[in-house]
Amino acid sequence: MEYEKTGIPYVTWPESILKNKRLVETFQQLIGEPMEEKDEVQEQNDVSFREKFEAKHRTADGHFVRSKAEMIIDNWLYMSEIVHAYERKLPIEEDVYCDFYLPIGKVYIEYWGMENDPKYLDRKKAKLDIYQKYGFHLIELTDADIQNLDDVFPKKLLKFGIQAY
Repeated sequence: MEYEKTGIPYVTWPESILKNKRLVETFQQLIGEPMEEKDEVQEQNDVSFREKFEAKHRTADGHFVRSKAEMIIDNWLYMSEIVHAYERKLPIEEDVYCDFYLPIGKVYIEYWGMENDPKYLDRKKAKLDIYQKYGFHLIELTDADIQNLDDVFPKKLLKFGIQAY
């Protein structure tokens, strides 16, 4: 819009933006207000997962990851000179973190390592539903893929226009 007296442009936002949870949290952090309480069940799940699987494996680029397979993936990305982030929060309302994020191509990578655990499979299904709901680009890796990463990973990356080597 434009202020009619001076001709200076300005932007108006719909009032519904004030209900955006992430935006409100960001402003609260910026001005130093106390944060709202998180859902206790979700917080306990996150804490128990993060405590149970401590990020103790150090990769070549300095990331600390939770498993040897994630270390192999991270090192592969680093050696292929592919910029990546580890455990990045998805840009959505839900508190969901990906294993890896590639800014080029906006691609998320999930390594599914505990296929025999029913709780893990429930978590996997919920995450896959979220990736599909928001239309995020996703590469899924399994233990079998880790065994042949040099053959499998470049093909999966190429589907999103990312060249390795």
